[in-house]
Amino acid sequence: MRTVRLDEGVWRSDAPNGLVVLTERMPWLRSAAAGFWVKRASAHEPREKMGVSHLLEHMVFKGTETRSAQQIALALESRGGGLDAYTGRDQTTFQARMLDADLPLAVELLTDIVRRPLLRDADLALERNVVLEEIATVEDTPDDLVFDLHSAALWRAHSYGYRILGTRETVEGITTGDLKALHAGGYLPRQMVFAAAGNLEHEAVLALLERDGWFDLEPGPEEQALSAPEAATRVEQRVTRDGAQVHLVFGSETFPYRDPRRHALVLVSTVFGSGMSSRLFQRVREELGLAYSVFAFHSFMRASGVAGVYVGTQPPTAERAAEAIRAEFARLAAGSLTPDELASAKQQVKGQLVLVLEGPVSRMYRLAGTALYEEPYRSVDAALAEIDAVSAGQVAEVAAEFYRPERQVAVWLGPS
Repeated sequence: MRTVRLDEGVWRSDAPNGLVVLTERMPWLRSAAAGFWVKRASAHEPREKMGVSHLLEHMVFKGTETRSAQQIALALESRGGGLDAYTGRDQTTFQARMLDADLPLAVELLTDIVRRPLLRDADLALERNVVLEEIATVEDTPDDLVFDLHSAALWRAHSYGYRILGTRETVEGITTGDLKALHAGGYLPRQMVFAAAGNLEHEAVLALLERDGWFDLEPGPEEQALSAPEAATRVEQRVTRDGAQVHLVFGSETFPYRDPRRHALVLVSTVFGSGMSSRLFQRVREELGLAYSVFAFHSFMRASGVAGVYVGTQPPTAERAAEAIRAEFARLAAGSLTPDELASAKQQVKGQLVLVLEGPVSRMYRLAGTALYEEPYRSVDAALAEIDAVSAGQVAEVAAEFYRPERQVAVWLGPS
């Protein structure tokens, strides 16, 4: 076991079998958060099995060798804590929030669902219907559905364009054999990260993981490497459906999480469409009155990234709203960001970072990210300094490359 101190109260251990363990001690709390990250998710799926990672995430809660589904639900919830899980494009996460005294129970419970799910046919028959209801919910929520459509248009044949939930057809075709194959091939130490933050001690966490047999497991296969996608540009797609609004997403491929330009792009996105003071909010909503909801977004993944804009507007004003947004794209790409806007964006991003890291869940996620994206750990002060160090030239380069209106993939969803 190789253990190193990363910062005051922050530790990392690399087990011989590949499991990475990260903790941060926050002794002023009376709670903790802990979780396992599995480096298998929707981006690793074949198209015909789209949604299998998400369905497996559901199925582990249906029962283990030692607990029923109800016992899993009650174990922490009855003590004021709780379990949660989600499937992303790059990884699947299982996490718990609990009182500090319940950390041993939480680690044992997480171990149970991650390592020993029953994955029975009878449970799959029921849970498949639950996931189909979840898919139906997205299909009935156009401001969610339009992002799925945009991902498919942007990433084309790459798995980043797959729907995380899958489709009705693919989910109906998934078997318990598919779930067991994914679990056996991916839920193993070499493809996993454990992170925890709160009122805890690193050595005590290692002892809990050792108690539950994590360091005795075989490493398992290497992580599945993702190929870099070939994203689309200059695409416009219109999907007609009834409704009171047109939902429109513009977006462009950017770069992976580890790219040093990440901070510059976050600052550009902040100026462009984060909050009531942003350019898009002021122009599209306040000056023109064309939308209730308009914002910029960005996301970084292991193999690529995306940045763009969403707006929801009534059909008679949709073309005008799109024209206004394209004009703002062009103005931003031309280098119009002012020193005052850059300074304000830096303060906004730094403030958000400090505020979000007040709790153990965010600290836990930040720790896990260092291992998942193979980045060195940075203290909060170092992260703030990196934001301050972004130059006006770096911001201008990012804006010019990724925010040109002619680069955008645009997807419209709503009445024709």
